Amino acid sequence: MEPLVLPPNVFSALALSLLLLFLTPAAAWRPWPRLAESNASIDPLVGDSKKFEGSSEFVHLKYHMGPVLTTNISVHIIWYGSWQRNQKKIIREFINSISAGASKSPSVSGWWKTVQLYTDQTGNNISSTVQLGEEKNDRFYSHGKSLTRLSIQSVIKSAVTAKSRPLPVNARNGLYLLLTADDVYVENFCGQVCGFHYFTFPSIVGYTLPYAWVGNSEKLCPGICAYPFAVPSYMPGVKAMKSPNADVGVDGMISVIAHEVAELASNPLVNAWYAGADPIAPVEIADLCEGIYGTGGGGSYTGQLMDGHDGATYNMNGIRRRYLVQWVWNHVVNYCTGPNALDQ
Repeated sequence: MEPLVLPPNVFSALALSLLLLFLTPAAAWRPWPRLAESNASIDPLVGDSKKFEGSSEFVHLKYHMGPVLTTNISVHIIWYGSWQRNQKKIIREFINSISAGASKSPSVSGWWKTVQLYTDQTGNNISSTVQLGEEKNDRFYSHGKSLTRLSIQSVIKSAVTAKSRPLPVNARNGLYLLLTADDVYVENFCGQVCGFHYFTFPSIVGYTLPYAWVGNSEKLCPGICAYPFAVPSYMPGVKAMKSPNADVGVDGMISVIAHEVAELASNPLVNAWYAGADPIAPVEIADLCEGIYGTGGGGSYTGQLMDGHDGATYNMNGIRRRYLVQWVWNHVVNYCTGPNALDQ
């Protein structure tokens, strides 16, 4: 019997399928609070310290020699589905707040200073400049209302190859942020992730581009992905906090967007800063501080937050708005830090 010889195009398709089978988006952000730990006595990454949130001698964050984003960062947004004008404004102002040094303390720009501590192999720090780039609207759900991780890359391809006003292709300092509306389901949304980041495959998109997806959970699972502005049914007696921008879904998205942007800057190609030995599912600088928003945070407690005169809960100030943003890991002091810490 003669050996079976596959045509080149079939071989390429099989190779891509195998690649996608073993390579899943890095640092997929698991919903918080974590069910398995809700009744645990002490989280091993949190301990009982109220000063050093998340500090642990067991965390060994390492640099794996890959690139980080050291030049001015542009965040290009794809608005997938139907979005209200004010929802877009909340998110745009958050991104513009990352580099707004004049914001009232504690500020989003103060939070980014921890991210800036990370360097590449030449010693250059992550850029202090994060700016809103170009935007693309996909109002008519070009790839449907149920997306897989593979079709997410196809959405990005459509945005960068569009005949009318395509997003610019910038592999060196561009981040591509796909935001799905509250009636769009993405593979593993709510059950496992609220957002994730990875990079596009040239075989699909034509380029290797760092990207993140974050979904609006207001209709699907606000108690999971918009906590503490919504409370899941398994937490009876716990009262939801008032969101600072009067939009539970979008205010919940802000912290996930921050989480993914911080990890994209420090680990854009999944070969830079992460803990552990597995490059496919690394524990990155935001994963290590999951659920920590203030002093004393950890486990099932957000930490000490602030309440505005209107009763809204937040921990950081932007240019004109307030936000609730998760802290990130500081590798210099080896614990989670944020600008609203009470013991600074």
